[in-house]
Amino acid sequence: MPIRLLVINPGSTSTKVAVYAGDRPLFVDAVEHSQTELAKYGNINDQYPLRKKAVLAMLGTHDIKLESITAVVARGGLLPPVNSGAYRVNEDMVFQLTYHPQNEHASNLGAIIAHSIAQQLGIEAYIYDPVTVDELEPIARVTGLPEMERKGMGHNLNMRASAIRYAQQVNRPYNQLTLIVVHLGGGITLSLHKKGRMIDMISDDEGPFSPERAGGLPGFQLIKMATSPDYDYKRLMNKVRTQGGLMAYFGTTDARKVEAKVKAGDEKAALIYEALAHNVAKNIGKLAVVVAGKLDAIILTGGMAHSSLLTGWIEKRVSFIAPVVVLAGENEMEALAQGALRVLRGEEQAREFVKSYS
Repeated sequence: MPIRLLVINPGSTSTKVAVYAGDRPLFVDAVEHSQTELAKYGNINDQYPLRKKAVLAMLGTHDIKLESITAVVARGGLLPPVNSGAYRVNEDMVFQLTYHPQNEHASNLGAIIAHSIAQQLGIEAYIYDPVTVDELEPIARVTGLPEMERKGMGHNLNMRASAIRYAQQVNRPYNQLTLIVVHLGGGITLSLHKKGRMIDMISDDEGPFSPERAGGLPGFQLIKMATSPDYDYKRLMNKVRTQGGLMAYFGTTDARKVEAKVKAGDEKAALIYEALAHNVAKNIGKLAVVVAGKLDAIILTGGMAHSSLLTGWIEKRVSFIAPVVVLAGENEMEALAQGALRVLRGEEQAREFVKSYS
């Protein structure tokens, strides 16, 4: 019987579910959760019964028997810093995500639901490349203040999946390539891959602005804003996390609408949209110097990589460094499935998580 993987990806307002038969998706679907429905729960952990019920109901909708599942793989939650790759979901991980996550997010429930289903079936559950993968070299962590340290946190699942996919396309081992991968999504993060590790990264709070993030801002102006009577921590965080970037300029996070304005001759839209590409290119340059420009490729991925206008602007600015390759799309469900498949096929070893309370 072929490998059947149940893939679980809880997001803020949805629970995505898929079943893969080997490399082939039998279905990829999602249950949407309304704000009214979610408002009934005091915290994320309280949503566990709702989310698990949604996963099981989705299997029924697509006529997949639970007993046919070989293994479960879930989006990793906000664990302490971990290495890239697969982790077996164990009691330590469930305890960490239940009582000591780095922050509250629906993705914390992924491993917990996967563990519950796997225990019931007597099979293994895994997570793969969670947001908190942190393989930064010591020199990349240093800032201008001893109290602050740079951390590796970003769209690790899709960025690393894109790097591995590119390696397969050029028939070379991923751990022998040096790559910059740019995730162009609601937030934009960039990562530098060398010898199979993400040795440096520019996260979405210090890099380019994006459809909803303000990105890196002039420090002195930001301090002035933060210490004004108009803002407290929550209001300013909301401003830079969800009300910045294209949202701040155009009242939308849909890059397609902004691009339509550009094509209709809107000069302001053209300036801001190209400035986004300009900022991405500058940050690619920042990572390129870490390896003295010795790169095999620059990979553009994420939803906005579907825009040939945007990727063209970026490529024009950085193609002198290395070839630019576009692998558009978020690809989270496929990335989770492919990661678990590599473990089940013996191509990778799953790590064991040990709880921490830091």
